[in-house]
Amino acid sequence: MATAKPIAVGITNTSASNAALLWAAARANRLKCPLAVVNVVDDRWMAAEVLPYLEVLRESGLALLKEAGEKATAAEPGLQVTLQLLEGGIGAALGDYSRNASMLVLGTSGHTRGALTDRALQATATAECPVAVIGDAQEAGRGIVVGVDGSREATQAVAFAAAEADALGEELTVLYAFTGPNRWIAAGLPQSSFATHVVEEEQIVLAETEAGLRQDYPDLVVNTRMETVLEPADALIRAASGARLLVLGSRGKGGFERFVLGSTAHAVLSQPPCPTVITRVHKQQHAD
Repeated sequence: MATAKPIAVGITNTSASNAALLWAAARANRLKCPLAVVNVVDDRWMAAEVLPYLEVLRESGLALLKEAGEKATAAEPGLQVTLQLLEGGIGAALGDYSRNASMLVLGTSGHTRGALTDRALQATATAECPVAVIGDAQEAGRGIVVGVDGSREATQAVAFAAAEADALGEELTVLYAFTGPNRWIAAGLPQSSFATHVVEEEQIVLAETEAGLRQDYPDLVVNTRMETVLEPADALIRAASGARLLVLGSRGKGGFERFVLGSTAHAVLSQPPCPTVITRVHKQQHAD
């Protein structure tokens, strides 16, 4: 029997990172798979005159890994834990490592929206597997929320969220948030049947998603919601406040292929309301 791919958790010396470690350990124990605890020594900016300090950074990283490994096994006795020290750019190093992981788990830096230097955002953009971003002091919630918009990435996110909800015995809320025609009408554009047509078309996407879920998971409680006033990121953050998990696709149907992390996912990850998973779909071709 092949060994299951590990859940990898990238750690730093922060409280959010500690929360990510414990979340990853609990998930690995529940799924009966190994946990890989990873720390990255960022050596990209090491000038020749400071290279001797690289060994100090390595020793510090190894000490941090040892402490994290002890915390994980104390929290989840019997869990198989490995420790791995990487070097290089944090986003690139974790992205490469994620090829051999079933999930990458990271703690958010707590930066506000627009903080492009957030290490969690960098790693999420390069990862080859689903990425879970865990905030500091996030209380255990109930229910799973997934954002949809009709894209292939959203379809993958729904599949992941439904499987999680079914396995955990949680209700699933499917949220379709888009900027509806009311904003255009409020701005002075004439109201017409076009506005109604736009909403009806998007309601079809939501209804089809719900029908597919009820066929695949007949016992799963599915709630559907459409939001046409708030921006998608704000709607998702509000809906997932107090949830057990929020699931998003890496990009929506309006995303450009060169942007591996869409604007909505980026905005949500800058201030995740609960543990948030970004799923990935590879080699997707988007229509013009």
